[in-house]
Amino acid sequence: MTDVLMPQMGESIVEGTLTRWLKQPGDTVARDEPLFEISTDKVDTEIPSPAAGVLREVLVEAGATVQINTVVGRIDDGASGSGAPAPAAAKAEPAPVAAAPVAAPEPAAKAPEPAPAPVVASEDLGPISPLVRRMARENNLDLSAIPGTGAGGRITKADVESYLARGAQASAPTPVAAPVTATAPAPAPAPVAPLAAAPALSSADVAPVAPAEGAKVRVESMSTMRQKIAEHMVLSKQTSAHVTTVHRVDMTKVAKMRNSRKNAVKERYGFSLTFLPFITRAAAEALRAFPIVNASIQGTNVLYHNEVNIGIAVALENGLIVPVIKNADEKNVLGLQRSIADLANRARSKQLKPDEVQGGTFSITNFGSYGSLFATPVINQPQVAILGVGAVEKQVVVIDDAIAIRDMAYLALTFDHRLIDGALADQFCQRVKSVLENWSEEVL
Repeated sequence: MTDVLMPQMGESIVEGTLTRWLKQPGDTVARDEPLFEISTDKVDTEIPSPAAGVLREVLVEAGATVQINTVVGRIDDGASGSGAPAPAAAKAEPAPVAAAPVAAPEPAAKAPEPAPAPVVASEDLGPISPLVRRMARENNLDLSAIPGTGAGGRITKADVESYLARGAQASAPTPVAAPVTATAPAPAPAPVAPLAAAPALSSADVAPVAPAEGAKVRVESMSTMRQKIAEHMVLSKQTSAHVTTVHRVDMTKVAKMRNSRKNAVKERYGFSLTFLPFITRAAAEALRAFPIVNASIQGTNVLYHNEVNIGIAVALENGLIVPVIKNADEKNVLGLQRSIADLANRARSKQLKPDEVQGGTFSITNFGSYGSLFATPVINQPQVAILGVGAVEKQVVVIDDAIAIRDMAYLALTFDHRLIDGALADQFCQRVKSVLENWSEEVL
């Protein structure tokens, strides 16, 4: 018998959700044939069978989230002897959590140590990631009091942050004005506390909306990927001050270059030449000229990245994923087109590796491929900007007081106003526009 394990899909990944079995008990499976699908915080992918034989046991049902190296099934590989059964995966050490907070002592007295926290069994809460456990220890939280919104009710980082935000708001005292008398002066006004971020809403905070009487509805659970996209988008809106600027770009020179080369590229390299690598090339040049757009925020620090790693949003049948082209500024148009085509194909066939969706410093989303002229994309955290590309269409424009027909497109840059001001964002877009409108780089 061969044990089938939940694989570790990257250094920072400690658990995965088994979303679907591709084989059922009793089915014959070949070595390296896709056996089941998993979803992690980084990527969805198919896991190949470690051996050829017959799938005898399914130990983890679809939809369950388990730690890495957990035995999820067993394959009868025909080897002699049944072998000893694999030991069950060790339970994670439960993290201590604190009891109710102790009342504040007098200013002169030394603050007492927090009371020992009640131990909560991990099976009561489901799998808890090390990050969530550490946050609970550092903030003396009782995890059993936090509603989980992750897959299967799992408690996520966003759930802990939401709970902390609500607790901070609830514990803030309401100032009461003291009466003013002739013998006692009025008390000085209390200092104004800085504005706190609005508390995040979890699924427990939102009342379910019942369908109208007699309404015909179909209820389906969100897929794991859809849940993670939802968490990531809500987190981005809560984190960044989103602002979008839109610029119209004359793509005529690029369109002529593309039309003159696309057949030769298809015949020679086997992939189509689209507008996207030209725009990616222009964005990479602009990112070198304006490194703050390629940066990220960490607390009150700005991280300036030495590498230009551009994520390209890829639409899937049931979601969206953003694989990353590493060192995009070092590639020419053909190299970028090859990378875009390869990442998109493997994203749709669930063959991406976790490190191929990590490390991005800037993102591009091409909603123009579906006919949209422009939109306001959401920033892919922890980045500070994302460029949206609209459809390239022929339009009537005025050039030097003459009417002309040109290939035009709208580029929409959404940026984090905490770090990037409107003037700098427009300068960045003007650099991208200048490269595209004055295109001179040969493709072949």
